[in-house]
Amino acid sequence: MPRVCYFTGKRTTAGWIRAEKGARRDGGVGNKIKGRTKRAVKPNLKKLAIILEDGTIGRVWVSTRAIKKGLVVRPKKVLKPAAV
Repeated sequence: MPRVCYFTGKRTTAGWIRAEKGARRDGGVGNKIKGRTKRAVKPNLKKLAIILEDGTIGRVWVSTRAIKKGLVVRPKKVLKPAAV
């Protein structure tokens, strides 16, 4: 199961790591890029139990932005009866 948000479709994307030299190293003006390397930029996903469209409960990956927007409907918690 891939790590993709159930609501927003956010997924891992590609980005770059830049190796720089320049101003902060030897007092020059501006940084020069020496090289770059690919990296994975991963979204902030949580695996939650939610109520799906058909009314069943399922565990899916959800982005934190979808949680903050209120797109997620969580199932009610069942409390255990108190011991006598």
